Amino acid sequence: MNLNKHLIYLLFLVFAFTACNDFSKNKSEDSTKELTQDSNKLSEEALLDTVQKQALKYFWDFAEPNSGMARERYHPNGDYAKNDPDIVTTGGSGFGLMAIIAGIERGFIPRDEAVQRLDKIATFLEETPKYHGAFPHWINGRTAGTQEFGSDSKDNGGDIVETSFLAQGFIVVRQYLQDGNEEEKAVAAKFDKLWQNIDWDWYTNNKNGIFWHWSPDYEFEKNFMIEGYNECLITYIMAASSPRHAIKPEVYHQGWARGGNITTDKKAYGIPLILKYNTVGDKAGPLFWAHYSYLGLNPKGLSDRYANYWDLNVNHSKINYEYAQENPNNSKTYSENSWGLTASYTKNEDGSVG
Repeated sequence: MNLNKHLIYLLFLVFAFTACNDFSKNKSEDSTKELTQDSNKLSEEALLDTVQKQALKYFWDFAEPNSGMARERYHPNGDYAKNDPDIVTTGGSGFGLMAIIAGIERGFIPRDEAVQRLDKIATFLEETPKYHGAFPHWINGRTAGTQEFGSDSKDNGGDIVETSFLAQGFIVVRQYLQDGNEEEKAVAAKFDKLWQNIDWDWYTNNKNGIFWHWSPDYEFEKNFMIEGYNECLITYIMAASSPRHAIKPEVYHQGWARGGNITTDKKAYGIPLILKYNTVGDKAGPLFWAHYSYLGLNPKGLSDRYANYWDLNVNHSKINYEYAQENPNNSKTYSENSWGLTASYTKNEDGSVG
């Protein structure tokens, strides 16, 4: 499959904003020199190449060694306060699968080595516990066992949202490798099986909506139905397009779209919100809501009875930019040149990491 060059550029830009970039000194010295060049001397294409190469590093150079998957966090000094160096992130590993494919296409990594890494990941995922085909939020990369998410002991089963982020990667790998050599076709088939076995319909609990969590110990006790708008549009899209376990249309319209109540006429900074964001206040949400669902879903030309999703994302970005300029809480780092607020794992002002 030939990938559109511009979509690959967009993909890597998203990775750059979502991946941890605190790499060990000995492995990133040359890259650091490259990044500290006077940006005015770099063409846009050269700058973009640099960003893309750096983004790939988190998933390629610093993956958890046994599974090949993306770590939840990486501490270059090896000091893990939460004793979790082996924890891998399900959704982040979906981003990593797509990053590896883009890395092959751009010539950043050798194709044969990338295929071997992808096979390693697929084999690991075949061995991990699944919950009606869905994966947990966190997996122990060393043991392949389910890891409770944070301090919530009830989040010890399937996480259908993280699974949807991961499954985007399954489909990208399948499409890219399915017409390759025999080894590549075998890897594509593994990822296709993982994708097809996800029982999206199970996570409706026989209701008109998808529930975020299910656990064999607590079943649907967390009772968190996914409603829009946030980062979870892709969960409903993947569920609707499943070849074996598709949801009914009313699950999308009554659940995600709140029975049509997802739309709004409100504006922020004079810019239409279009949809109701699941946030406090009316300033839209963090920009990862404009990233995660669109890694494998092109918002251009995408619309339904509720929104044009290109317009939605453009407006979301503009609102985020205006908020950073307004800087109502006087953050030291928000400005017209420092915006794009999202969720990340980085260093705090006191030097701690979290």
